[in-house]
Amino acid sequence: MTSAEGAPATWHGILRQAFKDNDVRLVTYVPDNVLRPLIEGVHADPFFTAFTCAREEEAVGIVTGATMSGMRGVVLMQTSGFATLPNVLASLPVACQVPVVMVVSERGTLGEFNPGQAIVCRTMRPILDSMGIEHHTMSRLDEAAFMADRTIRQAFATRWPACLILSPLLTGGRK
Repeated sequence: MTSAEGAPATWHGILRQAFKDNDVRLVTYVPDNVLRPLIEGVHADPFFTAFTCAREEEAVGIVTGATMSGMRGVVLMQTSGFATLPNVLASLPVACQVPVVMVVSERGTLGEFNPGQAIVCRTMRPILDSMGIEHHTMSRLDEAAFMADRTIRQAFATRWPACLILSPLLTGGRK
C-alpha cells in the first residue's frame, strides 16, 4: 500500500486524507504520544484548524458546537481519556443527534502495564454500544482507508456520533 506520492502509506496519512475527503476541518485533541504523527501532520496542513484541549469533554463540546454551526470536526484522544466522556456523550451529541467523530488510540491491551488503562479498554466498547454509537477498531493498514472513510461518512449521514479505535496492531502502540 502506497500513498499518492508513491511513499508507503501510514495510518496517520490515511486518517488525514479521510478527514479531508469528508471535509472534516476542525481537529481538537488532548495530547497523546501514539497520536503524535497524526497531530503533527494536521498542524502542518493549512486545510485544518487544530488545537489542544485541556480535557476530552472540552474537545467534544467544541466539536459539537462547531458541527451545529456547519463545520465538521473530530476529537482525538487515548483510551483513558474516553473514561471521562459517557455523561458528556449521552447528554450532548447523542441527545441532540450531533455527529461527533472520535479517534481513540487504544491502550489497555497487548502487554499494557497500567491496570487503569486495561479497565477503561474493557469498558469502552460496551459503553459505546449502550449509547448506540457506531465504533470500529482499525488494526490493519489495508483496511484503514475504507474504515475511516465509511465511519466518518456514516456519522454525518445519520447525524450520530461515531468512534474509530486505533489498535496498537495498527499504530505500534505506546513505545
